[in-house]
Amino acid sequence: MAKHLALHETLDLHELLAFKNLCLTKTTTMSKLAQDEELRTMLEADTAAGMQHIQQIQQFLTNRGDGV
Repeated sequence: MAKHLALHETLDLHELLAFKNLCLTKTTTMSKLAQDEELRTMLEADTAAGMQHIQQIQQFLTNRGDGV
């Protein structure tokens, strides 16, 4: 496996990271406003998954993006 990402791969990951952060912000805000308990539970689960995805992308960029 390659040690470094190509420039376009790094840019794509940064774009994905920005999108995931936007989604996380919206989901977190909406979960606090949701009155339906089932909806709130789904939004909170999505928040947890989104945070995990963001951490994985950040770690991947840190480990692979140094050479770009």
